[in-house]
Amino acid sequence: MIERIGDLTHKGKPVTVIGDKLSVGDKAPSFSLTDINWSTVTLDDSAGKIRLISVVPSLDTGTCDMQTRRFNEEIGILGDNVVGYTVSADLPYAQSRWCGNAGVKNVITLSDHKDMSFGNAYGTHYKERRLEQRAVFVVDEAGVVQYAEYVPEISQHPDYDAALAVLKKLAG
Repeated sequence: MIERIGDLTHKGKPVTVIGDKLSVGDKAPSFSLTDINWSTVTLDDSAGKIRLISVVPSLDTGTCDMQTRRFNEEIGILGDNVVGYTVSADLPYAQSRWCGNAGVKNVITLSDHKDMSFGNAYGTHYKERRLEQRAVFVVDEAGVVQYAEYVPEISQHPDYDAALAVLKKLAG
């Protein structure tokens, strides 16, 4: 598995990320993640829909909280053909608590805690801390990546407007 050093910084210091970066036009890798009820969720579960996959290091941090709330609001107005996922390495218990406190109902929080297979496949596995690199992907109905952003500093926000423009264009 490829290791990328310096594509991500934590407080300005280079860290290691595992996995290749995805690009627009790539087939989105399959995944098997755990939801807040400890059920398995796969990419195929939302086949035929447009997917926003928001990846965060931990929901219990300010930037991750704001990112998830922002995408939750936007997903809520885009209709039934759009599915929103937030992926982190947080345990499902922590994700459930956070969602309840935040009132988040439009995005589905998914945990990569078991084996970091999502992070390895999507190139977001922050090795030193066993977390996810902040990233945003938009995947179309056919399972093709239409937007990919890897945020280079762990505490930075993604480009919400760019991701949402692609998502809204696909949603029509």
